[in-house]
Amino acid sequence: MTTDTGNRTAESGRKRGRSAGGVLVAATVAMGLIAGLFYAFACSIMPGLARSDDRVFVEVMQNINDVIQNPVFFLSFLGALLLTGISAWQLRGSPRVRAWVFAALAVYGLAFLLTVVVNIPLNDDLADAGNPATMADPASVREEFEDPWVAWNVVRAALCTLALGLLARALTLYGRPARQG
Repeated sequence: MTTDTGNRTAESGRKRGRSAGGVLVAATVAMGLIAGLFYAFACSIMPGLARSDDRVFVEVMQNINDVIQNPVFFLSFLGALLLTGISAWQLRGSPRVRAWVFAALAVYGLAFLLTVVVNIPLNDDLADAGNPATMADPASVREEFEDPWVAWNVVRAALCTLALGLLARALTLYGRPARQG
């Protein structure tokens, strides 16, 4: 009877371990997608748009801010946060791995907060500025938006890249057996 109970306990532990590993992988993938998105804006999209005239800049950013609000983006943006939090909870019995996941959660939480408190309000202000074709002064609209948005996006990109690295470290540790002795 003890053997049967021991087998069920071991099987349950293996299932939880596979689930925790799967969630950790999913969190890492979601984080990679978000880090890559912010990186792409930092190193190519915004520098490319910087070459545009004011009306084109405002119109393109308004369009990007409109179309990015879609289920695929929200799945990865919110998924990175939720999956990392779930992973930290699932790994409560593995302190050496969990610490890395908690660090990733804290770092991404800061990036998430910056997005909500800084970048989204800037996007909303840009949308509220109206149609770029009929704007009296698109240069001032651009000036209010561009520099702060770009600067904070670079911070978000760096934070998300750090969070991705922390999750990658957690995955590496998760895949290794604990050292004995």
